[in-house]
Amino acid sequence: MKYNLIITCSVAMFLLACGKQKQFTETNDIRIDQCGYQCDGEKMAFTTLPASAFEIIDNEGNSVYKGKVGEPQYWADANDTIRRIDFSDVCAEGTYKIVIDNELCSAPFAVSAHPYADLARAAVKAYYFSRASMPVDDQYGGVWSRAAGHPDTCVMVHSSAASKQRPEGTILSLPGGWYDAGDYNKYVVNSGISTYTLLLAIESYEAMAQQNNLNIPESGNSLPDILDETLYNLRWMLSMQDPNDGGVYHKLTTLNFEDFIMPSECKRQRYVVAKCTSAALDLAATAAHAYGILQKYNELHPLADSCIAIARKAYDWSLKNPDVRFRNPEGVSTGEYGDWSLNDEWYWASVEMWLATGEKAFADNAKKYAARYGTPAWPSVGMLGNYSLALANENGIDGIGAKDSIVAVADRLLLGEAESPVALSLSRYDWGSNSTVANEGMLKLIAYRLTGDIKYYKSAVNDLHYILGRNGTGYCYVTGFGSRHTMHIHHRPSAADGIDEPVPGYLSGGPCTQVPNDCGDESDIVRSQYPAKAFADQQCSYSTNEVAINWNAPLTFLTWGVESR
Repeated sequence: MKYNLIITCSVAMFLLACGKQKQFTETNDIRIDQCGYQCDGEKMAFTTLPASAFEIIDNEGNSVYKGKVGEPQYWADANDTIRRIDFSDVCAEGTYKIVIDNELCSAPFAVSAHPYADLARAAVKAYYFSRASMPVDDQYGGVWSRAAGHPDTCVMVHSSAASKQRPEGTILSLPGGWYDAGDYNKYVVNSGISTYTLLLAIESYEAMAQQNNLNIPESGNSLPDILDETLYNLRWMLSMQDPNDGGVYHKLTTLNFEDFIMPSECKRQRYVVAKCTSAALDLAATAAHAYGILQKYNELHPLADSCIAIARKAYDWSLKNPDVRFRNPEGVSTGEYGDWSLNDEWYWASVEMWLATGEKAFADNAKKYAARYGTPAWPSVGMLGNYSLALANENGIDGIGAKDSIVAVADRLLLGEAESPVALSLSRYDWGSNSTVANEGMLKLIAYRLTGDIKYYKSAVNDLHYILGRNGTGYCYVTGFGSRHTMHIHHRPSAADGIDEPVPGYLSGGPCTQVPNDCGDESDIVRSQYPAKAFADQQCSYSTNEVAINWNAPLTFLTWGVESR
């Protein structure tokens, strides 16, 4: 009897031990897409550790897949030796971890048919949180609700913007629009590429636009929420034109940046500053493109008519003032958005005006300024003209191979990706490098739409993987998403609202080698000398951890495009 009792106890202890999940130590040295992977897509992570094998475990600790890690490859941008982990064969929906050495594991991640659906909504909802001149109410903003700031009903004409009809000190009412970035000012040039990109997303992913409820004040009306949000900024852009001559003010701003306080606490005088050619052409291009979209909605026909009229006046002003460059006037130190070449603005605006009107003069000007444009950014918008031209149901402008230009750039990006140990086409870590990654992904998605070749789509998904954690730092660069996301963004409301979590849905700028020490010489924050790691999740690091409307726009297009396939 005693012998049998010993056996029974031993078996019970064995069964108890077997039923207990093995505990693994989570490490940031296994880099994953922290939002997850598509069921039917390729699935790759990488590790900086000298592992030889891996396994995938599910939420209950069961091993569902085992494999060998890839051969070591040196990633010079990060000064890391990395090994790829390919688990594309794991297709069932669920939550998983990657385990190496039978003791270390990744953060949990999802495999899902639609792993980026929430992110796609949040990337647009971030614009609602950026609205000037209105409160963010509890029912729409939750814990990030706030009082209204910057009514912008008493904006003063700066001396640099003065004219006979509107002399210095004239008071204008120019409410609305989005705060541009971590600051509280509003800039036409940066609004142009941002607003256009969202308009193009609405056109390209119409079904998704109709379905997505963003929980904003306009939700439930007859328009898609993303269009409602975009119109909030477009209407402000239109108001920045001087109706007397058609010129466009470059920005609406305080003389200096506000402190890190809430919008409602800001009391400094606001000004419109200097008209310039880049602002006029960017407004002409954006308004002309909007004209075609707004005509599809009966209730927006009057706004569409205003768009094309304002676009014409802005373009005509530019013809009379073809090279007025913007520089901050004396006493103004906010964002400059100056530009070294206006050829790309002329090309984009001419294409959009031709598409809107069909008038030969615009086509002739487009041909005059056609060139080999690359991945777009606010100072280089020529590729936007190619996007519109190639995607329009038109025969195009003779002599301009817009589709070929897009595909050629996409092919160059894919060559760079093929040579990268981490499947990344990014080659430079400039200010806002994450927006470059997102814009490259957007370009690839457009190449995919134009050609139907799946290789461009797959490469765009790799860009999204990078943004969401499969990168040199292991951060998910979108606030509120992933297991290790940026927390201390350079963003005044997030810094001043007393809430630990930053406002969600914002894309952080990412690694930057242009400004090595933005936190100051007295700071103990030292950024890595290696480009892919030159990042600091600190409020003071404006060159790596700021947010901006022109960064969330390609993130929106990228996530919507990936989710829409």
